[in-house]
Order: sequence, then structure tokens, then C-alpha cells
Amino acid sequence: MSRVVLATRNPGKIAELRRILAEADDKTELVGLEAFPEIGEIAETGLTFAENALLKAHAVASLSGLPAVADDSGLCVDALNGMPGVFSARWSGSHGDDDANLRLLLAQISDVPDGRRGAHFACAAALALPSGEELVVEGTLAGRLIRAPLGTGGFGYDPVFVPEGGSRTTAELAPHEKDAISHRGRAFRALVPAMVGPLGR
Repeated sequence: MSRVVLATRNPGKIAELRRILAEADDKTELVGLEAFPEIGEIAETGLTFAENALLKAHAVASLSGLPAVADDSGLCVDALNGMPGVFSARWSGSHGDDDANLRLLLAQISDVPDGRRGAHFACAAALALPSGEELVVEGTLAGRLIRAPLGTGGFGYDPVFVPEGGSRTTAELAPHEKDAISHRGRAFRALVPAMVGPLGR
């Protein structure tokens, strides 16, 4: 069995990629950074999702000696000129405080009319090998923002994001429904052939 490290300690992301990987391959074991406690936080200093994903993937591949997958993703709001973008996870100032990030975002667009609350989720997913080889792919999901959170699934901005053509937030979707359309699901599915093919080996 091959082993690939997903450069995150976020259990939601790990579970999501495991589900997607299982659809295409049952011989690759995916582990998160909890398997490598000696690897500390990797600063996301890039200015784009792709830069951050590659930075993390290369760092983890080098430190673990295994193929590594990393993603950087975020919410890009039309009324905020594409922000919070790469700053989505730390929009309120504290990295990973989903509730604070959500409250701040809703406050910032409280005066924006419903017809102008367009947004999209974007994700760049990267695979890096200890040898330095790399591949990066991207996925997006267009939609709109509602005024108050709905649903208990997902994480981040999911409770206020309704995908284009839908009526439920991504936090109201079942995991398999979200995987089928999500920005991260699309990017990870595009990356899986490389993970289980020659590059990942």
C-alpha cells in the first residue's frame, strides 16, 4: 500500500479526501499531519491559493519523506473584491476561528442587497514528491451568500453559502452531495489520478 500525507490537521479535510480517494483507489493510505507530530505549522506566505498549496506540499514532502498533498482554499466575495480569498481562514485575525470569521464577513456585507451577494469558493490542490516533482490543480464552486447561517455540516463559511442553482447551503448538504460539487472535491478528484499513478508512486 502506498502512503500519502495530507498536509492538514483538519479532520474534515482528511475525511473528505479519504472519501474521494476511495472512489478511485483502495491501495493508497492517506494520513494527516497527526501522524507526524514533529512537523509544525507551515506559514502560508503565498499570495495565491496555488502558491500556498505548493509551499505546504513541498514542506511536508521534504519533512516526511513521503508524497504530500496540500490544499489552500477560501471564499471569494464579489462585493469585497474577491476577499477574503487567501485570508479566509484568518479573516477575523485568528487562524481557524470559523465562528469569528463568519460573523465578521456577514457584518461586512450586511448592507449588500440579496441580488449582489455573489461569491465563489476556490481551491488549489497540490501534490509534491520528496524528489521535488509537483502538480497543482484548481477547482471552484459558484454561488451566493445568505444573511444567517443554516445547517450544521461542513465547516468554515459553508453555513452561509448556497451553490449556484441550489436552495440549501453547503452546510445543509450530505457529505456525498457536497463532495460531488465542492471546490475542494473538484480539485482533489482532478489530483487523484496523479496520486495513484506514476507521479504519486
